[in-house]
Amino acid sequence: MTTDSKSPPLWPFLLADILFLGLAVFLWRQGHQPMLWWEAAGMIFCIGAGAFAFLSPFLRRSAADQTLAQARQLADAAAKIQKLDELAGQISNSTAQWQAVQDAAAKTAQTAAGLADSMAAEARAFTEFLQKANDAERALMRLETEKLRRNETEWLQIVLRMLDQVHALFQAALQSGQPSLAEQIGLFQNACRDLGRRAGIAVLTAAAGEPFDPARHQLLHDAAPPDNALILDTLAPGYTYQGQLVRRALVRLQESAPSAQSPERT
Repeated sequence: MTTDSKSPPLWPFLLADILFLGLAVFLWRQGHQPMLWWEAAGMIFCIGAGAFAFLSPFLRRSAADQTLAQARQLADAAAKIQKLDELAGQISNSTAQWQAVQDAAAKTAQTAAGLADSMAAEARAFTEFLQKANDAERALMRLETEKLRRNETEWLQIVLRMLDQVHALFQAALQSGQPSLAEQIGLFQNACRDLGRRAGIAVLTAAAGEPFDPARHQLLHDAAPPDNALILDTLAPGYTYQGQLVRRALVRLQESAPSAQSPERT
């Protein structure tokens, strides 16, 4: 049996055990037969003391081992508690950091929401500005278009009146009996009509003997023509502007038989 360096030595206890047992043997051999009560009591005491001396180191070692085991358990528990404290501190630090991150994220989200609201307000304001600008531009374009149409209509009416006046002048020259004058006025009329064609104005005339077409011809006072009516001459030419009919040609119809009048020179 080996002893621990920290435990008390065994030999003093063994020596005391041997002495008590030797004393008990001595009392048993030297005592009276039967033994007296004090001899028996002394022998019992010696045996008990020897047994106690023999068991004392083992009891002390067992108690020391138990104490050491409890101390180790307490040390382990203290170490675990310390680790728990460290873990609790780490958890607390992590919680604080997470709270700080959460607060920063909340502030960032709030800032982003403010920026989004500001951008949305600016977008709405810009959209309203563009809408107003578009409305103003459309209104201006509509006004300019109406002005252009009105100016175009006025210009077209002026040009048509001028062409009508040139046509009337040419008819007067034809009736004057001066061929040279009629030729000069005819050239002037052709030049004016050529300028009108360049601007998109085409002249509608009717030749003598041509069938009456309600889509292109009309009579004085919008009279209804008879069936199979033939045209005698053109009183006033009609016009188209860029392919659209502006005015039908004003014509005069033949009587029962065609007239021998020569066709109009254009």
